[in-house]
Amino acid sequence: MQTNFSPELLADPHMQASEKILRSCVHCGFCTATCPTYVLLGDELDSPRGRIYLIKDMLENQKPASAEVVTHIDRCLSCLACMTTCPSGVHYAHLVDHARAYIEGTYRRPFLDRALRAALARILPSPRLLRLALLAAKVGRPFATILNRIPKLGPNLAAMLALAPRRLPAPTADRAKVFGASNARTRRRVALLRGCAQSVLTPQTNAAAIDMLTRSGVEVVFAAGEGCCGSLVHHMGQEPRALQQARVNIDAWTREIEAGGLEAVLISASGCGTTVKDYGFMLRDDPGYAEKAARISALAKDVTEYLATLDLSFIETPKLTVAYHSACSMQHGQKVTEQPKALLRKAGFNVREPAESHLCCGSAGTYNILQPKIAGQLRERKLKNIHRLKPDVIATGNVGCITQLALGAEVPIVHTVELLNWATGGAMPEAMSG
Repeated sequence: MQTNFSPELLADPHMQASEKILRSCVHCGFCTATCPTYVLLGDELDSPRGRIYLIKDMLENQKPASAEVVTHIDRCLSCLACMTTCPSGVHYAHLVDHARAYIEGTYRRPFLDRALRAALARILPSPRLLRLALLAAKVGRPFATILNRIPKLGPNLAAMLALAPRRLPAPTADRAKVFGASNARTRRRVALLRGCAQSVLTPQTNAAAIDMLTRSGVEVVFAAGEGCCGSLVHHMGQEPRALQQARVNIDAWTREIEAGGLEAVLISASGCGTTVKDYGFMLRDDPGYAEKAARISALAKDVTEYLATLDLSFIETPKLTVAYHSACSMQHGQKVTEQPKALLRKAGFNVREPAESHLCCGSAGTYNILQPKIAGQLRERKLKNIHRLKPDVIATGNVGCITQLALGAEVPIVHTVELLNWATGGAMPEAMSG
């Protein structure tokens, strides 16, 4: 794509990076076939190619973001299926992240939209506030139908109530902890991201990961001072806040590296993993953090990536059919596609993938709250394809997908590591024991 950025604009490292991405696009349109919003809406401006044109025009001409541009950028899930499809290697993720930050600085959203985004940015990264909000949702749930009829904010609030679990898991300890390996002769040590929303919604995920890792001779640590990975606010265009959250985690994990060494930084929520693996790019221009960020990104692994390097011993488990839902952040963001399925098959499960496995389920961080109509359509489409497989259980690697698909799933949905833990001698996943 031909660009006409002025030399003054290209002096900005962000503009320079985006201009390079724009020039790599050849207008081929392959991305449209795998873009969930284009598949649903059929609007060129709701495809990656269409959004790229809008972003180019906005950035190149230094226009304040218009309501039309914001509408189409907001509809993007950041599922990154377009990056998997693109033959030219267009790094759409970095381009749309820059566009969102630009929108945040040049466009004033309506009051209710601002209020909702501010609430999500404050509550979701805080386990304490999220737990309180979910407890409050129990009171509000009976009014969801009425709320859904209220213009503007009503459908968003109704979506929040629908997504809130009816039974909230008991809170877990939130301080720094070290979980010793059962095999004291092994000197493998990893940090595990505690997570914010996941620690409240599905604490059993990390519990299963710790159980499995320590049984396999790996010491696991929750780094003191670690917090939200920054992905939630990053995808809402709040770049300064996202970078600060990244720095907090980089400092926490760097202290663990210096104190006892780390073989890897493990993440069991693939949405978080995609962001942590991008810390090196996000902080590339920060002289105090560029090198440390790149180091952490190099150590970051999805938990199944790391488990695939271990010599695991599997016990005999029931011959269950597992519908494997590959989270977008896993397959498109991190390119982790085979390890989870290979581990499940090695454990003895019959692993099947649904049709249109490349399409998003509609979760996408806060998307299922901010864009509930499109998210709901994508969920129904995904579940229809999954149910055709007649599975005994659904496995996935992201808490957002678990929460999204649980609303309508006909069988239990669990994190992949829960099944693997069970197959190596751990407890049966709680969702399957009821």
